[in-house]
Amino acid sequence: MKRIPFIAGNWKMYKIKDEAYEFVYAVNQQLPNREEIETVICAPAPYLKDLVKREGENLRIGAQNMHQNVEGAYTGETSGVMLRSVGVEYVILGHSERRTYFHETDELVNLKLIAALKCDLIPILCVGEALETREAGKTNSFVKKQIVQAFENISEEEALRTIIAYEPIWAIGTGKNATPQQANETIGAIRSVLKELFSGETSEAIRIIYGGSVNTKNAKELLSQPEIDGALVGGASLDAQAFLEIVKAAE
Repeated sequence: MKRIPFIAGNWKMYKIKDEAYEFVYAVNQQLPNREEIETVICAPAPYLKDLVKREGENLRIGAQNMHQNVEGAYTGETSGVMLRSVGVEYVILGHSERRTYFHETDELVNLKLIAALKCDLIPILCVGEALETREAGKTNSFVKKQIVQAFENISEEEALRTIIAYEPIWAIGTGKNATPQQANETIGAIRSVLKELFSGETSEAIRIIYGGSVNTKNAKELLSQPEIDGALVGGASLDAQAFLEIVKAAE
């Protein structure tokens, strides 16, 4: 089953408005058809509405987080229905920085995943291990637990709309990255977990991408691995030409 490559940039807490506009204008006319490669930029919340208006034919705009409830007295939070109301289509959930700095648990990530799917958003679900877990040889069991808990009370049809990003914590923003073979092996293990949870057909259809210091130098080798369906790009996605090079590597 053919899985369309997926490249997403995560800008985190970078760029002011004019820089965000400049980036979108620089890449819009150079991105491939969405039927060949899906490209998404997950931007800071203040710019989402304006960037959606400027996303062009092939670029889509995503959010970096959302609250698990539709509405309520949650000062500073943004709900999935709010994101959809301004045209956002994708949302990152469970990023390790959210888990670490904001103490998000597997249970909370599950609630957010359910909420995102109900709002007709496409979740980019992040999982990944710390360095000590990798060195202890417990990567697969750790990531399996994250996957199993994230997909609790989620149907097979809903799971098909989800994109999984394997991001080893020790490789995010460090300049280090898993070798293509390590990334491919772990993503293969994730696909095996999905096969246990759902059908083999569904496990083969769900896209699983790699994130963790992806850049123009390593993108082609990472994306050539059979289990890796794309990349969640951090720092390199802040530069328009670097982002375009990584998208080209996915071809």
